[in-house]
Amino acid sequence: MRLFILFALLIALPGMAQEAYPTKNVRLLVAAAPGGNPDVLARMLAAKLTDSLGRPCIVENMPGAGGVVAAEVLARAPADGHTLMLGDSGALAINVALNPKLTYHPLKDFTLITALASVPTVLVSSPSVPASSLQEFVALAKSRPGQLSYGSAGTGSVHHLTMAVFASRAGIDMLHVPYKGGSALVAAALSGEVQAGWSGIPNVAAHIRAGKLRVYAISTAKRSASLPDVPTAMELGIADFDIATVIGLQGAVGMPRDIVVRLQSSVARALRERDVVERMANLGMERMENGTEHYVRFVKEDMERYAAAVKAAGVKHD
Repeated sequence: MRLFILFALLIALPGMAQEAYPTKNVRLLVAAAPGGNPDVLARMLAAKLTDSLGRPCIVENMPGAGGVVAAEVLARAPADGHTLMLGDSGALAINVALNPKLTYHPLKDFTLITALASVPTVLVSSPSVPASSLQEFVALAKSRPGQLSYGSAGTGSVHHLTMAVFASRAGIDMLHVPYKGGSALVAAALSGEVQAGWSGIPNVAAHIRAGKLRVYAISTAKRSASLPDVPTAMELGIADFDIATVIGLQGAVGMPRDIVVRLQSSVARALRERDVVERMANLGMERMENGTEHYVRFVKEDMERYAAAVKAAGVKHD
């Protein structure tokens, strides 16, 4: 009888081990500084995952190098689901296009768990800049080639590439000033340290409404529900200008399928909750389809999209 019980327990152990996930706190690395779209979404998601997984999900901001810092940490992490990354197009597509010596590859070194949201950026400037419209801003930049400066969240960030493509399409030359994160670039624009920049909506919406920043255009082909009065760059004459960043959830390569499925299920529930839906809408985020297959396909397309954009804009890694 004892042998039978022991045998039964041995058979049950693998299933019991799988059900035990997570066995400790879950780290959620954010390839961005506090305050921007990735950080806002990460903190909402972490709170929901803490409830659904039964263990604390702790956000760790790791800005720098357009997401390389966080991505390299994830690439070295155990594939047990206790270290995850909320990374965007910068870490997963733009860096690949910019840097041939990158130490990781999104399709080889990560488990692509699910896409989360697609988000636009908006072009803002200090009110001290003598341009009240996009057309006037472009004319001003043309009259002062290389003199107007713009901030970004770092070399190779979506902010950097968006301005590079914009400048190429508009026929202007501006000075790039990289910062460590979206909040830093907004602070620089507010202080007049730089004249302009493309920013995620959460970092600038309050400043726009307060008149502390002027907004010219949004980067996507459609206007944002959170800033419905802001026209698209395409509406204002910048041809074929439709650039967004996609935020997704990644783990180390080789994560067990059952853990991936559990995370996908938990994320899907979280993104359907009313408070999250409303917050994402206010931030201009568009929820994307859940699941690995869809996300892998999108990342491949995103890599091709940004490779073409980098080539067309002539952007090189600083």
